[in-house]
Amino acid sequence: MNKNQQLKVVTIITLLRAPFVLLFLVGAIINVYKPSMALFVVSFFLLALSAITDFFDGYYARKWQVITTFGQHADPLMDKLLVVTAYPLITVLAALNGEINHSICLLVLTIFMIARDQWVTFLRSIGSLYNISGAAHWTGKVRTAFNFPLACLIFYFEAAPENIHFIPAIIIYIGEALAITINILSIFAYTIRYKPAIEKSLEIKNK
Repeated sequence: MNKNQQLKVVTIITLLRAPFVLLFLVGAIINVYKPSMALFVVSFFLLALSAITDFFDGYYARKWQVITTFGQHADPLMDKLLVVTAYPLITVLAALNGEINHSICLLVLTIFMIARDQWVTFLRSIGSLYNISGAAHWTGKVRTAFNFPLACLIFYFEAAPENIHFIPAIIIYIGEALAITINILSIFAYTIRYKPAIEKSLEIKNK
C-alpha cells in the first residue's frame, strides 16, 4: 500500500469507533428490556471492537508514519464518544441491578473522565494558539489503554447472564479506583504541559 492508502486505513479504523460504540449502546439498551445471551454477546463484542480500534489506529499510524493533525484530533474525539456512551450506561446498569454504592462510584468515575476530557480539550485549544503540539501525552495513552478494557469488564460484570458471570466484584472495584487515580494523574500532567500557554493567555493584550 502507498502512503495515501495507509492513511485511509488508519482513518477508517479511527472513525469506525463511532458506529461500533453507538451500536453497542443500542444493543445494551434493548438488552435491559429484553435480556438474551445473544444480545449480550453482540453488545459486548461491539464494545470490545470499539476499544480495540483505539490500539490499532495508533499502532498503524506510527508504524506507517501517517500521523496527521486530523488524526490527532479525531482520535480523542472518538475516545470521548466511547467514554460518554459506555460509562453512563454501565452506571445505569449498576443502579438497575440495585448496586447503589457501585453506581455512585461509577458516577464519580464518569464525572472525572468527562471533566478531564473537557479540561484537556480546553488546554489543547489554548496550546494551539501558541503552537504547542496537540499530540497525546503518555498519561493520556495509559488512561485510554486502561479505561477502555475496564469499560468492557464492568459491562460484563453488570450485564452478563448469571450462568457466565464469573468476574469477582473486588477486581472491578480495584480497577475503578485505579481509573480515578490515572485520570487525576492525567489532569495534572496535561496542566503542567500546557502551563506556558496558560500563562501567555493570561497576559493582558495591548489595546
